[in-house]
Amino acid sequence: MMIVWLIIVGAAAGFLATRLMGVELDVITTVILGMAGAIVGGLIVRLFLSVMGLVGGLVGAVLGAMLMIWLYQKIRR
Repeated sequence: MMIVWLIIVGAAAGFLATRLMGVELDVITTVILGMAGAIVGGLIVRLFLSVMGLVGGLVGAVLGAMLMIWLYQKIRR
């Protein structure tokens, strides 16, 4: 069940991050970067800011996804 939740949150975070950053990526890349961002961002928010709950997790996931998309763009160039 955790993997399904990670895919859903990752897809949402990746979608929001690409829209906020004005980036066009394919669906698979968006979901993968969103999932990676959800893991990274969720851990950072929970560890350093002690923000708990669904909203805190989603905010962390979007911020993490934005970071992953930025890194992806830098590596790809």
